[in-house]
Amino acid sequence: MPRTETPWGPWEPASLAEVVTLFQGFAASWWVSGGYAIELAVGRSFREHGDVDISVLHRDQLSVRALLAGWDVHAADPPGTLRPWPVGEALPDHVHDIWAREHSDGPWRFQVMLDVAEDDVWVYRRDARIRRPLPTLTIRENGVVRIAPEVQLLFKAKSPRPKDERDFAEVLPTLDRVRRRWLDEALAVEQGDHPWRERLQAN
Repeated sequence: MPRTETPWGPWEPASLAEVVTLFQGFAASWWVSGGYAIELAVGRSFREHGDVDISVLHRDQLSVRALLAGWDVHAADPPGTLRPWPVGEALPDHVHDIWAREHSDGPWRFQVMLDVAEDDVWVYRRDARIRRPLPTLTIRENGVVRIAPEVQLLFKAKSPRPKDERDFAEVLPTLDRVRRRWLDEALAVEQGDHPWRERLQAN
């Protein structure tokens, strides 16, 4: 895994397998997200990753912190900064990004993203008009739960970086009409015009 520097210390991401093994002990819902979720959908590795993302529901945050009781965990609160997240502290609704490392002198190892749900309905935190039943949010395959690729692409569609464009291009051929239509409609709601919409509608 590549080592990258940040204002809050270096990143040396754990392997996806290590993080998945850690979360096998988590009783609430969790899933692989980010670039690794796209690669799992494609079925092969095609680029390097600067981090590992695991997503859980915001309402399960205290259980996550308990799982990571032995770790040095920080919350992006307010966004763009980091502060320690003590065990037992409930984070406010605007916090969605958590960084974790084994100890305070070590590199950051993975991120936990906090997603929003109302009862059994997932709510897109950037635009609450976009929703879907929680059971359709994830896919279980080969013993690993990952976010549906069209949902991950929705997160990546805002100001896409070169790696996001690569992820879109690689996973697009795997999306059936239902998944393409969902993403196209979600992009129309959130952004109106978007360069990806024409390609989603092409096939």
